[in-house]
Amino acid sequence: MNRSGETAVSGLRELPSVDEVLQAMSAATTRSQAGEPRLAALARQAVDTVRSEILAGGGHVPLERGELLDRIVRLIESTWLSEYRKGTRPVINATGVVIHTNLGRAPLSDAARAAVAAASGYCTVEYDREAGKRGHRGERAETLLCQLTGAEGAIVVNNCAAAAFLVLSGLAANGEVVISRGELVEIGGDFRVPDVLARSGATLREVGTTNRTKISDYANAINERTSMLLRVHPSNYKITGFTEMPELPALAALALEKNIVLYEDAGSGALIDMTQYGLVDEPVIGDSIEAGVDIVSFSGDKLLGGPQAGIIVGRRLLIEKLRRDPLYRALRVSKTVYAALESTLEAYARSTAESDIPVLRMLALSSDQIESRTTAFVERLSALDGLEQLLRMRVIDGKSVVGGGAAPDFHPGTSLLAIRPVGESAAAFERRLRTGEMPVVARLRDDHVLMDLRTVNNAEEDDLLVAIADAAANGR
Repeated sequence: MNRSGETAVSGLRELPSVDEVLQAMSAATTRSQAGEPRLAALARQAVDTVRSEILAGGGHVPLERGELLDRIVRLIESTWLSEYRKGTRPVINATGVVIHTNLGRAPLSDAARAAVAAASGYCTVEYDREAGKRGHRGERAETLLCQLTGAEGAIVVNNCAAAAFLVLSGLAANGEVVISRGELVEIGGDFRVPDVLARSGATLREVGTTNRTKISDYANAINERTSMLLRVHPSNYKITGFTEMPELPALAALALEKNIVLYEDAGSGALIDMTQYGLVDEPVIGDSIEAGVDIVSFSGDKLLGGPQAGIIVGRRLLIEKLRRDPLYRALRVSKTVYAALESTLEAYARSTAESDIPVLRMLALSSDQIESRTTAFVERLSALDGLEQLLRMRVIDGKSVVGGGAAPDFHPGTSLLAIRPVGESAAAFERRLRTGEMPVVARLRDDHVLMDLRTVNNAEEDDLLVAIADAAANGR
């Protein structure tokens, strides 16, 4: 046997057993977090990894028993930490993207969070307390939606894509759906309007051109197989220049004359006029209903500021037809979603949405307000012992982003905290921020970490302060 073979055999003899590894980790935090079954599986995996390294003759592998045990324990802890970090947990959103899809879109209001916690136990999701028997699921949310939009009926499903699919399959299957070529869009991850139409059983009939569609284009396309006119809000893109699109009242009059359904996929779901926040192209759901649209679908977790949901409002007969569709049962939402949605809608009903709903509060912040907050925050950071030697900090002008596919051309002015670590790259510092005990997600640009306090709640500032200080200290 050659020397490397002898070394490998010697190393294998010193390799601790899985039981020894578990005993060594008896007091480790990983044990309580992962649980016995998962920890045992991780121990076997780590022992096998080190065994393979020894057999491969890697010169970096320690061969003393104690060192081998330490290496295995470190492998277990790093593997578990990697798994644990992939779970859903709170983060501080310092990106300035208000409706951040990767971070859960709209943060819920305090009242909505409390409602979710209360509904997590037994609750009256489908129980009528007055009658003492089974009740109407989601009745309160549907009543509020009708009051706020002027619609005759409403139902809620699990997201806006599900809402579109339910409407098309329930009201237009086996018929033709007329849509402008300028609205055959792809929204989000692989949600393409033509594909949804095809899967729903409806036949797509394109009219007009990419930039110009007239009311006559719709009228000329209608035949005995036409079941619906579809209007899609483009959401995350905009065609400018030589354009034309019929107004909703004209489409509604045509649909009524031809006895077919006019359906609008409105996207973000604004219940109030958003022009006060600088968003000039977002349709207000109540305006669409007033214009004569038969069915409107929109999101609950974008500009509305509630939980992920697909909301459908419109004529009572059409809503009840969708409610009886077997697909609706598969797409309906949970008790916690209803609880959060009810609480969010109640804020609109009592006219406190602009102060209660985080998305609206963030959009309402002026650049001067954010500059004042950011300057005060930098002063607090600078007061921490030794931090000015580790980080170079300054306040610069910047732009926030609405996000979530809403108002792609609108970037409200803001102030950014620009941080440049001393003696290391901004990328290394940014990684420690997002992998820390309280993850902080920020922007990277020109070897600076940029933070926008527009999307940081005032109550989160203390945690952000600690996270920045820890990330700076741990880099040394």
